Amino acid sequence: MAADSLLKVIFEHEGVFIHPSSNESPTEDSLISGSLRIVDKDAEVFVEFKPVEETVDTSNMLCAGKDSSSVMEWDQCPGEKLLESQQSYETEWDMVNAVSFKKKSCTNGEGALNHSHEKSGGAFSFALSDLRSVTLKEEGWTFLVLKLKESCSSPPALHFHQGGSKEFLESLRRFALLSEAPEDESCLLVGSPIKALSQSFENLLDDNNFGLVQQKFRKDPYVTTLGGFSKVTNYIFDAFRGTEEQHQRPPEEVADLLGEVIPGLEINQQEEPGFEVITRIDLGTRPEVTRTGPLSSEDWSKHQDAEGRMINISRLKQTIFKGGLCHAVRKEAWKFLLGYVPWDSSLEERKIAQRAKTDEYFRMKLQWKSVSEEQERRNSRLRDYRSLIEKDVNRTDRSNHFYEGIDNPGLVLLHDILMTYCMLDFDLGYVQGMSDLLSPILYVMESEVDAFWCFVSFMDQMHQNFEEQMQGMKTQLIQLGTLLRLLDLSFWNYLESQDSGFLYFCFRWLLIRFKRELSFHDVLRLWEVMWTGLPCDNFHLLVCCAILDSEKQKIMEENYGFNEILKHINELSMKLDVEEVLQKAEGICQQIRSCKDLPRSISVILGLDPDSDVRDCGVAASLRPSRRPEACSNGLLRESSSHNGCRVAFMS
Repeated sequence: MAADSLLKVIFEHEGVFIHPSSNESPTEDSLISGSLRIVDKDAEVFVEFKPVEETVDTSNMLCAGKDSSSVMEWDQCPGEKLLESQQSYETEWDMVNAVSFKKKSCTNGEGALNHSHEKSGGAFSFALSDLRSVTLKEEGWTFLVLKLKESCSSPPALHFHQGGSKEFLESLRRFALLSEAPEDESCLLVGSPIKALSQSFENLLDDNNFGLVQQKFRKDPYVTTLGGFSKVTNYIFDAFRGTEEQHQRPPEEVADLLGEVIPGLEINQQEEPGFEVITRIDLGTRPEVTRTGPLSSEDWSKHQDAEGRMINISRLKQTIFKGGLCHAVRKEAWKFLLGYVPWDSSLEERKIAQRAKTDEYFRMKLQWKSVSEEQERRNSRLRDYRSLIEKDVNRTDRSNHFYEGIDNPGLVLLHDILMTYCMLDFDLGYVQGMSDLLSPILYVMESEVDAFWCFVSFMDQMHQNFEEQMQGMKTQLIQLGTLLRLLDLSFWNYLESQDSGFLYFCFRWLLIRFKRELSFHDVLRLWEVMWTGLPCDNFHLLVCCAILDSEKQKIMEENYGFNEILKHINELSMKLDVEEVLQKAEGICQQIRSCKDLPRSISVILGLDPDSDVRDCGVAASLRPSRRPEACSNGLLRESSSHNGCRVAFMS
């Protein structure tokens, strides 16, 4: 057996039957009993079926390679050489993982189905990512028809004479999105985990889909929660509240339910040893702050020496933070703010680096441009990325003159940059929402190469927001809750009383940095201000606090409930004044800094040094991740330090 740490059994059920031919009526004699299981191996999920008391056919005997790291298979034709198979991940399944026969079959990459109905007694195994659909049928019992993306390699039907089909599907839903086919309600289409996540982003980012969920939760709550922002929050709300006849669930049960909806989210329900207990803190009066006008081209030039190196960088960042940039400066300044070019580089050094980056970009672009139709047909992930990118590009900022109209060259550049990014980071690829982050950058740069590398730098900061486990989003929501409890405990208690303490109405704000909440040009101003790294770490969380601070009185005076809070926050889109928000967020930062007994958890979130004197808010915070090894590239604390810093118990 392989080491247990390498293989995790998610689901296992004996008494599942298969029939060698789907065209025949199942009979007791023709059905083959076996064990069906779902396993997780090295972050990839497989579905496997193994017949009970399988008879070994020596003509297809497998033997271990000399290094025991792979298995060898005998070909049916005598005299043929041994063929090396894919690496086996559990010895007892070697007999079924590597069997192949001399007949035409579809190649489906690593993890593809390897089975023979006759010679290996019906045993098969395939990766969940290769599964296209599951069709439910009833003939006195339930049986499932599985169809893979390569139709000629689909396994036989699975007959559940002794039950277990429901549990099998529920286990699949933990790792894939199952949705009813439009033309056949009995057919469930299977989306890969990254597509399931992308689908949630798609609906989350679509304002037209923001609505209240009704009956779908009871039918299929897991799929419904992936449908959109309002669906996630309403499902959690209904799950916590229960029926009207039920009393509110205890905190421990609420925590368990939320953990099921968002795997890995930890909720501290009581004081624990080693955790900071924070009582109500008087932060004092919030100082009034003022903002200035944008930095002009002339002022920008004054911060360059004769060789083109930037000078007085701290003062320059402070000026940008206080007023932003005039549009004429953005094309050059954003490269510095995003870390695409070093602040201390000369003009000549930047030209040399530009040529190297141009070559590197077009080499990566050529990789996907040169993929043949046959290659792409065999690469489902690349097809999925391309399809999703094409869909998103056609609806990204189409009201902006840079992207409006048919056959707009800006759309072509948007598409090509996103496809090339998939070549740079194929594991992440493309996820819904990335086009929103790229669009303003391309608009400012007006250059394919420069826009790509600036986008890469921005994605280094935002990467965790789009990863499958969404750890960045979880951490930021927890940190935001910690800040809100410090700033206004009564408002925080009100949100919790309305089952809104998990702050999912802020999800879209954090996911794409307020891109859908502000006008296009206000987004440019907000982003360049945040990219200065001033006046603290995670300043975007204080921007959230500033918006909620302006809305809390209305929310509480109108006695808004769970659904009303969601609706109200969503309707703030395009109604926010970016300068007012930034002014209030800076004031909140100064108010927190002035607190002499600032809780360490707050200091950790904002990157403040509790042992130093109160600093002026203009002091530059580190922008480059390499200078703060304990922080992630998006400013979030790494897991090793985030738990103690974020899980805080508050007492009034």
